[in-house]
Formats: sequence, structure tokens, C-alpha cells
Amino acid sequence: MPEGDTLFRIATTLRKALGGNTLTHFETSVDGAALVNARTPVAGRSVHAVEALGKHLLIVLRRVDSSGPGEPINVPESFGLSLLSLDLILHTHLRMTGSWHIYRPGEPWQKPTHYAKAVLHTEAFIAPCFSAPVVELLTAREATRHPQLMSRGPDAITDEFDPVVAHARLRRRAELPIGVAIMDQRAMSGVGNVYKSEVLFLKRVSPFAPVAQLSDETLAAIIAESHKLLALNQDRGIRRTNFGLSDRDRLWVYGRSGNPCRVCATTIKMLRQGLDGRSTYFCPVCQL
Repeated sequence: MPEGDTLFRIATTLRKALGGNTLTHFETSVDGAALVNARTPVAGRSVHAVEALGKHLLIVLRRVDSSGPGEPINVPESFGLSLLSLDLILHTHLRMTGSWHIYRPGEPWQKPTHYAKAVLHTEAFIAPCFSAPVVELLTAREATRHPQLMSRGPDAITDEFDPVVAHARLRRRAELPIGVAIMDQRAMSGVGNVYKSEVLFLKRVSPFAPVAQLSDETLAAIIAESHKLLALNQDRGIRRTNFGLSDRDRLWVYGRSGNPCRVCATTIKMLRQGLDGRSTYFCPVCQL
């Protein structure tokens, strides 16, 4: 599943290609989005904003015709976007299978067209979203009431990230192992499998330790390291948490099961955690 830094880069790339441009055509194979498009056409709208909110991607589509774009609506501060009443918002969540691509008109696609869940066309670019499990076309008011969007924890990649709120939300998950709790997007947005394993190794914390057993200082250090690493990687093409000289040694533990720990040479292990059985990599000595 793409993590917060990946979504940040996807949003940046889409914004550069599509931002401020008028959509000449819109296609979707998702029934719900197709019904909204039939009622309120997407074509002819401008791409007003493209933003990553944690692991959610939102594309704000604004009317530019003579009837006007609508009036400002009240948006919770935590939502992070200003919206007008007639805006439409294309919401995608890529999970394990989804991806956004950008092509010039006439350029061959790297994936079959029948995998495209939604396709945005401008005069200069075509942007298909392939195989995303979540593709929704929302009104502005629906977006601000969306349960997943509105229950997000503070976004750890942003400059506005609030570690105090993240700390409090993690504390409310006292019985959960920290390796599960920091991936709960309602506690803190943006951390996925890679950062979970890497942050907990760097802070020498067992991913299986319950949140209740961690001191406030340790929990604060985990939160701070998550924010730091996501921010450092937001503009990198290749993610890294080990900033040594070797490009081959970009990560400390993630994906290195069976290999020696870079600190103590103990064999790195992988176990699955949580109801989703997500993979957790760790050093059984460094993270006692």
C-alpha cells in the first residue's frame, strides 16, 4: 500500500500536469461515479486542486461556466481544503493495487485500458487511475462528511502536523501493539508498513510492545521520527531511511528478513501483525 510520501509525490505530479487546466473528457467504470457524472458532468470543469490527505488523494473539480462555481462552504479545519458549494471531488484510495499514470495524447498506456477506473483528459495530458479499490465522485458537502476523510489523524508528512494530537490519539489505543497503532490512520495519517518497521527500529522499540507500556518520551520520539522521515522523503524518487553513503543500503530492516542487522548482525525477522496480517520487519536483539 502506498505510504504518505508516495501519495504526496503522486499529488505533486498530477498537480503539475493537470492543475488549472480544463477537463475535456472524463471516463469512469465505477457505477457510483458514473451516476454522479451523468447528473453533474465533470467535463468542462477545471482541476482546481490536487491534494494528498494521508493515504487519500483528492482532486477538486471546479465549475468555470457562466453560472459560477458556487459559494464557499464551511469546511472543518482538519480537512485542509477550501471548497465551494458546486465543487466535485474525485476521491481515490489506492490501497495495494491502485496507481495513477500520466500520458500525452496518443502515447501508449503501460496497463490495459479495462483496468482504468477513472480517466481525466485535458488538451495536454491524459491521467488514468488504474485498479484503485476506492474511486468516488463526491459533492463538496459529501466530502466534508465522509467518514474516512473526516476521521483521519494528523497528517505526519505536512508542516502543519500536530504531534500532540497524534500522541493523544495513540494513547487511546493503549492495548494495541505499537506496530499496529501507528498504522491506524485515525491516529496518525501517512505511516505504512515501511515507515512502521523503520521508525520502530531506529527508536529501538519492539513493534509488539503495547502502547500502554511505552513512556511518553518514547511515544513522542516515535511520532517525531515518523514526521521527520516522511518529510525527508516527500521529494525523493527513491525512499530511504538510512542516509549512509551506499545507495544499496537505503533501509534498515524493511524487506530484509533473513539478512543481518546493519547494527548488530543478528538475523532480521518478519512477523505479521494486526487483523490485516501486515508484515513487520524487526531486529530481535536491537528491539528487545
